[in-house]
Amino acid sequence: MKSDSVKKGISQAPHRSLFNALGYTEEERRRPMIGIVCSYNEIVPGHMNLDKIAEAVKIGVAMAGGMPVMFPAIAVCDGIAMGHIGMKYSLVTRDLIADSTECMAKAHGFDGLVMIPNCDKNVPGLLMAAARVNIPTIFVSGGPMLAGRIDGRKRSLSSMFEAVGAVAAGKMTVEKLAEYEEKVCPTCGSCSGMYTANSMNCLTEAIGMGLKGNGTIPAVYSARIRLAKEAGMKIMELVEKDIRPRDIMTKEAFMNAMAMDMALGCSTNTMLHLPAIAHEAGVELNMEIANEVSSRTPNLCHLAPAGPTYMEDLNEAGGIYAVMNELAKKDLLYLDLITCTGHTVRENIQGCVNTDPEVIRPIENPYMQEGGIAVLKGNLAPDTGIVKRSAVLPEMMVHEGPARVFDCEEDAIKAILGGKIVPGDVVVIRYEGPKGGPGMREMLNPTSAIAGMGLDTTVALITDGRFSGASRGASIGHVSPEAAVGGPIALVHEGDIISIDIPQNKLELKVSDEELAARRAAWQPREPKVNDGYLKRYAALVTSGNRGAVLELPRA
Repeated sequence: MKSDSVKKGISQAPHRSLFNALGYTEEERRRPMIGIVCSYNEIVPGHMNLDKIAEAVKIGVAMAGGMPVMFPAIAVCDGIAMGHIGMKYSLVTRDLIADSTECMAKAHGFDGLVMIPNCDKNVPGLLMAAARVNIPTIFVSGGPMLAGRIDGRKRSLSSMFEAVGAVAAGKMTVEKLAEYEEKVCPTCGSCSGMYTANSMNCLTEAIGMGLKGNGTIPAVYSARIRLAKEAGMKIMELVEKDIRPRDIMTKEAFMNAMAMDMALGCSTNTMLHLPAIAHEAGVELNMEIANEVSSRTPNLCHLAPAGPTYMEDLNEAGGIYAVMNELAKKDLLYLDLITCTGHTVRENIQGCVNTDPEVIRPIENPYMQEGGIAVLKGNLAPDTGIVKRSAVLPEMMVHEGPARVFDCEEDAIKAILGGKIVPGDVVVIRYEGPKGGPGMREMLNPTSAIAGMGLDTTVALITDGRFSGASRGASIGHVSPEAAVGGPIALVHEGDIISIDIPQNKLELKVSDEELAARRAAWQPREPKVNDGYLKRYAALVTSGNRGAVLELPRA
């Protein structure tokens, strides 16, 4: 066993004395040592139940003959961090989580790992760590929140943010806003729509690193505790068979994840996280292939914010395996890949039927023939621009209008809530990319304000930052190269005409090449808005959004 390096032999007597200090018995030390990586805390609603998940995992590990040892991972609540400097510290934690988990796993000689994340950066951060450390690993998340209910309709956090815009537009009373505040987030768990956290938990199932139900069983269901015990037992099988993350997270598995991404209508943040995880697994996942996958993969689900259904509904309809079964009908998945169950994808999804065609459309009757995400290109986004196509209204699939240019999110919010954005406009928010932010903030506040004020049918938003999975509308993010490195988005002037054609995957600035060249010659780099502490180091090392915002050492 790998853990023998810290438990067996004369030279390890000092190590054993420290295990004695921890209260571990000789019987426990003879067993495989399983690290339980738990991101429990008391500031993230999706994580407040993870102590219970961890205890259940530990029981499962012990029942199957292992020695469970828990250690922590950090987490930022994107909702609480939204709209202020805190959001600069969200994406950047993905790498802190991966790095610290690598340190803990390699320093202590674990034989296997059970990862217990739930929210936005913890799932990809721990998947990155799993690929990097490459010892047997399984995931079990905390599960999604139940939807709230207002006036007989299900609601979620995106409704809350949009309500703020509705109040600003005089379309909702402050009293109604207070009712939303009380009711939209009724339980613990990751927010109840197909936002980033739930997207990544669902894709953990699709890629083969989580058991059935990991992405969809609600946080407050007892089935979630049973799932945690099963994960604890299953890790012992993976250790015995030496099935490792890189055996599971192959190029074909990432293609399965991308196909499921398109079918589910996941958050655009998956287009940051999948390449970063693949990078750690030694797999090149270029975003160039996203449109190719999308072109052959129909969109089968319209969960909030794209539609009126929620994670609890997807769970009742059969969950991720039921969606995978629909895709398998048209040979859209690689089925003979090994997974954390010890079985293949084909074996896992056999008999998992779609029980609600209103939640999971049959593949013969999809919401759209193409997938939920599109990669746009053009002279404004030579590398990429990402849009959640499934959450764009039909009338905004093609749009042309004047640029309203802002160099930070705060200025854009002030203009939107101040009534200075009018139908037809294209709001441009720049210097919010991985380097320029730094930290690539999510733009849920401006997109929600636009939707809440009733402008989502006539106004688009483009940014080198990114969007929350709760954003909807013609919201195009990850524009690369970003403004901070002199990308074309830095050269846009107020009033320039911008053309968006989502069906044709095009994003164009209607300015001549000669004029753009003159503007580029006059452009000057800017200092990052925060230039100290961890963000200073992050800005120096981070790559563009189209590469997953991974960290690389500067070239000599």
